[in-house]
Amino acid sequence: MPPRYFKTNGHLLVCQGQNCQARGSVLLHKALWTHLERQSLAYYKTGGTVRLTESGCLGACSFGPALCVYRAAEGRLEEGWYAAVDFPLATRIAQAVQDGAALPTERKYGPE
Repeated sequence: MPPRYFKTNGHLLVCQGQNCQARGSVLLHKALWTHLERQSLAYYKTGGTVRLTESGCLGACSFGPALCVYRAAEGRLEEGWYAAVDFPLATRIAQAVQDGAALPTERKYGPE
């Protein structure tokens, strides 16, 4: 039997490098995971389409926790890189991914 496939609108990655962990990335990941489940945004919930993964260094070591998002948008891969992410910002990013809305610009860094 093949693995089950879940449709997703986007993928959030929360850095778990040492500097980001020192700034709360472990707690941020856990809180965001709980939020995605409770709001049925997680890809494995009915109607949910957001994936969440712990990642290695995302390059904002002095400005963590860092988060990046990848999603398909208008036939191309869109990415958003965020520094100093707190729970309210993380939930706004996740909701934008779920809804296919514009990503927040607050605390964004990297490529446009």
